[in-house]
Amino acid sequence: MTTPKTSSRTTLRNADDLAITGLISEQQRSAIEQVAARYAIAITPAMTEIMACDNPDDPIARQFVPDARELEQTPQEREDPIGDHAHSPVEGIVHRYPDRVLLKLVHVCPVYCRFCFRREMVGPGQASALSSEVLDAAITYIADHPEIWEVVITGGDPLILAPRRLKEIVERLAAIDHVKVLRWHTRVPVVAPERISQALVDAIKVPGKAVYVVLHANHPRELGPEAQTACARLIDNGIVMLSQSVLLRGVNDNAETLGSLMRTFVENRIKPYYLHHGDLAPGTGHFRTGIDEGQKLMHALRGHYSGLCQPTYVLDIPGGHGKARLTPCDITPLSDDNAWHVTDFRGNTHRYPPEK
Repeated sequence: MTTPKTSSRTTLRNADDLAITGLISEQQRSAIEQVAARYAIAITPAMTEIMACDNPDDPIARQFVPDARELEQTPQEREDPIGDHAHSPVEGIVHRYPDRVLLKLVHVCPVYCRFCFRREMVGPGQASALSSEVLDAAITYIADHPEIWEVVITGGDPLILAPRRLKEIVERLAAIDHVKVLRWHTRVPVVAPERISQALVDAIKVPGKAVYVVLHANHPRELGPEAQTACARLIDNGIVMLSQSVLLRGVNDNAETLGSLMRTFVENRIKPYYLHHGDLAPGTGHFRTGIDEGQKLMHALRGHYSGLCQPTYVLDIPGGHGKARLTPCDITPLSDDNAWHVTDFRGNTHRYPPEK
């Protein structure tokens, strides 16, 4: 694997940076500048260092290096593909499900994924974080709604905030008695593992509350030694980690890679949680698989990989209608009363209950 020709210890943010490091050619520069004019670019050193410049289909580069196809938009794609706006009673809050809310603390990330479903809402040109007034209103909304049992803290990526700032926010949420669970959604342990300091870990822990960190990673190479150390620091301090991944064409759309990713999570004490079907975000059609392809992959995992390695395959229904499980059903009813056909992991069918 050939890594970028110029090692960078800074985040790459434009077409010039990408050309200097050899991640794009001079012939691509003009097209990439057009992409950069619409969508944010940021690739951290941790990700640059594991990209293979000699492989145009490198699954790490594919996630972060802009592609001219991002300017191609289909009629089905939309700026708010999962309908956050329809369920936002106050700025910074999404209240889609009865017992939980999203608190979108920030609108920036350490990296910008080329398939991001919030790509129209994050990056340069957006407010970097909620203002004090907006944050006050968001926390007041949570406090005024006793049905809210869990707060999912997201963005952007909330773990780019300084530990001092995180601690201030956590203390305010911890003071709300009916909030029992805080769940952080982040890519930081993988894309900027140096940020997972003891100070940050201490900042997001809450005595008397359950704290979860959900790590977004899509390929087993993302969980290198530094990322593993960052995750271990969180887990060893009593924070439970789950995973979420996106099914991406050319990144993890084969059983071997997807199974390896899930095993890598489990080996690092991270429980696979969600495998997301690609959302209808603008300019992301080249990443999306068919639902039937995703179901075949889930079938391929079942039985051949530990039950610990089985994520729930889900689709966020466009328009804000929530998640639907796409995991294929292994049981179908027969015409007989209380009789079923059950399919095993090898594809063989069996009657249940068995005939005498």
